Amino acid sequence: MASRGKKLINDPNAVVTEFIEGLVETYPGLQYLDGFPDVKVVLRADYASAMLDKVAVISGGGSGHEPAHAGFVGEGMLSAAICGEVFASPQVDAILSGIRAVTGPMGCLLIVTNYTGDRLNFGLAAELARSEGYRVETVIVGDDCALPPLRGTAGRRGLAGTILVNKIAGAAAATGLSLDEVAVEAKRASEMVGTMGVALSVCTLPGQVTSDRLGPGKMELGLGIHGEPGAAVADLQPVEVVVSHVLQEILSPDTNYVPITPGNRVVLLINGLGATPAMELMIAAGKAVPQLQLQHGLAVDRVYTGSFMTSLDMAGFSISIMKADEAILQYLDADTKAPHWPVGVNGNRPPAKIPVPMPLSHSAKSYESLSRPQQLSEQGCLLELAIEAAMIAIIDLRDNLNEWDGIVGDGDCGSTMYRGATAILEDMKKHYPLNDAAETVGEIGSSIRRVMGGTSGIIYTIFCKAACAHLKANTQSVVTSKEWAEALEVSIAAVSKYGGASAGFRTLLDALIPASAVLQERLNAGDDPCIAFLLSSEAAVAGAESTRHMQAQAGRSAYISSDILATAPDPGAMAAASWYRAAALAIKNKYQVPFPSI
Repeated sequence: MASRGKKLINDPNAVVTEFIEGLVETYPGLQYLDGFPDVKVVLRADYASAMLDKVAVISGGGSGHEPAHAGFVGEGMLSAAICGEVFASPQVDAILSGIRAVTGPMGCLLIVTNYTGDRLNFGLAAELARSEGYRVETVIVGDDCALPPLRGTAGRRGLAGTILVNKIAGAAAATGLSLDEVAVEAKRASEMVGTMGVALSVCTLPGQVTSDRLGPGKMELGLGIHGEPGAAVADLQPVEVVVSHVLQEILSPDTNYVPITPGNRVVLLINGLGATPAMELMIAAGKAVPQLQLQHGLAVDRVYTGSFMTSLDMAGFSISIMKADEAILQYLDADTKAPHWPVGVNGNRPPAKIPVPMPLSHSAKSYESLSRPQQLSEQGCLLELAIEAAMIAIIDLRDNLNEWDGIVGDGDCGSTMYRGATAILEDMKKHYPLNDAAETVGEIGSSIRRVMGGTSGIIYTIFCKAACAHLKANTQSVVTSKEWAEALEVSIAAVSKYGGASAGFRTLLDALIPASAVLQERLNAGDDPCIAFLLSSEAAVAGAESTRHMQAQAGRSAYISSDILATAPDPGAMAAASWYRAAALAIKNKYQVPFPSI
């Protein structure tokens, strides 16, 4: 039976900020931006002098993988690390703040793990930074060796090999290389490393129950680092057998994940996943080295053993193997003050630290804040009614969304959507200009961008901003039903463009695309707009339910087997159908429209 995990925490919603506070109190060379709780950026305490004549190197992602990435900030490694919520990609604003804080004339390299949310958020932040005049390059790391060839937009995940790439890039930057040269070194390193993991238990998210997915005597092979199921479940074996299997998978000439052949020099990294004792990691390292030498004919030049990129309290380990040459070894051996790279810690702890002020955008302008009108128009009343119904539906669905997401993802979809819904309801009371439909939709996007992490947050921000831009093109004060339908279509196209998904990919678009099609069809046929809205909401619900029978091709669900996916609908699609349906029903009840007979 699943039980609530025991955690030494205060508030489950504050674990990341409290972790950062403890981290910078422990290590004298680290500092953080004064942007809590929305901006969680750890940077070098000497950031001002460091940014003058060196390329900045930034990495980051969802929290829960400590010490990655904040523990690897320091001279000779990362200039800054951007921390998202647990298992959720950091928000665009946080990434952009980190870039502004540490990037000087030499530019900035972003090292991004290959997850949809990270690619989207870091990608948008990079584009925004370039528009402000910063020089930014990006390297994507996908070192996972447990997955078959590319599936949809997913591809190989970024795992512990990213830490080696961070070290090499940081050392290259410290020598004074140009941005292009540092990017080349990081890209080359990312193509030389492969990783595969083994889990003995499932991790527990703060404040949530522990999954009982793994029974006694079982282990998962080829897992990700977000609690998603592994590629296969097997009986627990002696560590020597497990290590042998993992090495065979990484070095298999059939898959050719890494360009390593007998006679090559390699670096070995044994990484604990959070709850594995150092004794067991050392045992794994002791078995891996002779196997690499004797069975695979490789010269093992460096061995790093410890916890580098974890998955909260998961028991297990991953193995990373990187092809080495003199240049890579020199970068790995170069001095660094990053506290969790396996070297000593130097420097005296100062008596107190004052957070670094948040840097302003280079293009910052002064705008009058938007506010709620004193008196609502008919359109404003309808918007308020629809928004409130939609957000209440999401709030009521939180536990179901988490449950479904626990089966097909990382278990936080409901919590993420709940944060967005509650923020929207709160902001609507004071700040939404409800008589202006376009601005209201834009402000919904701003609320989401501020509080929602992960892929859902960036997707819904793109969705709202695209709709806002389309509605602003309308010069009339009242938006017609056909203009709303067009805005929905434009928003769907924007999400598909930037997220890479389309119909049948098992995403929220599988609810919204059929809804948009029916809405356009019924309006063009001359139906009453309320009836068209109702019928399209039924199509959204049917589309969401149909995801049970789809093989995911985007997001973390792309790594899950079809048998597991069939047991739950896509939580993102169910959330979209829920708020869309609730809004339609609210409008129907307002006008007392009878349900159409079909």
